[in-house]
Amino acid sequence: MPTLSPHDLRQNTLGTATLVSATRPPRRQRSRDGSAANPMAGFASRFGVMAVLLIAAVYFLLPIWWLLVASTKPAGRQFVGNGLWFDGFGLVENVTAVFDVNNGVFGRWMLNSVFYAGTAALVGTVLSAMAGYAIAKYSFKGRGLIFGAVLAAVLIPKVMFTLPLFLMFNQVGLLNNPLAVLLPSVVSPFGVYLARVFAAQSVPDELIEAGRLDGAGEFRIFRSVSMRIMAPALVTIFLFQFVEVWNNYLLPAMVLNDTSLQPVTVGLVGWAASNGNVPAGTVVVGAFLSIIPLVIAFLCLQRFWRAGLTAGAIK
Repeated sequence: MPTLSPHDLRQNTLGTATLVSATRPPRRQRSRDGSAANPMAGFASRFGVMAVLLIAAVYFLLPIWWLLVASTKPAGRQFVGNGLWFDGFGLVENVTAVFDVNNGVFGRWMLNSVFYAGTAALVGTVLSAMAGYAIAKYSFKGRGLIFGAVLAAVLIPKVMFTLPLFLMFNQVGLLNNPLAVLLPSVVSPFGVYLARVFAAQSVPDELIEAGRLDGAGEFRIFRSVSMRIMAPALVTIFLFQFVEVWNNYLLPAMVLNDTSLQPVTVGLVGWAASNGNVPAGTVVVGAFLSIIPLVIAFLCLQRFWRAGLTAGAIK
């Protein structure tokens, strides 16, 4: 049997390797995430996502579009013709009619809603920030139990507290008092939960220790350092709280019988149930005007709100 030289052996090995690699089936290219590259599958997934987003956008924006179109139609024509397209223009007259009903009570309702929602959102945001920061950054006995209670409160619908609150305020004489709306609204378990998550992920412990070494007190560290870092998150909490209080109906309807103290949500329902004393078209225009402050607040704070949603997402 002939003896192979090292050169011949190297050549034979390379040739065999080439032959083996040529007979193997080609590997499927994979994308960066490890999934097999398939243009059709990628297109189908993107198309499915876009379809879901489009359906969701139409579902949420279609009622607002209908309100806008109906509000611009002349009086008495809100429910005539195509409800999704314009037919004449009477927006100025419609808005004037809304503010003329019952000596301009609609304007008072709007101011009441701004006061209730703005005050409750501002105070509730501060309280949520303090509570969430304390749970995230301080070690004390019962911290886990307190945070568990906060999570349990998030899962309980607030409508379940309406009747107990009504009975409680009736006992202490707070019915027909703005405090009956403000006091329950400044407490936000969901805001405490968000503040705790944002504080734990966004505020470094080293920064707090540096402040303590510089002689700053705990409240000053929270006010001057931590709240500034948590500012985008606090804007998010403020928006959630503002929208929740603005849209609240059941609690104000039960504790406020005085028309001059009611928010716009309760007032509009009263108009709709007035057995025709207030035209239905006027109620529609009032409903459209009632969402304008929410849209303005969202557009003005959108940049901070989007940043707050992603705060703490990357550790």
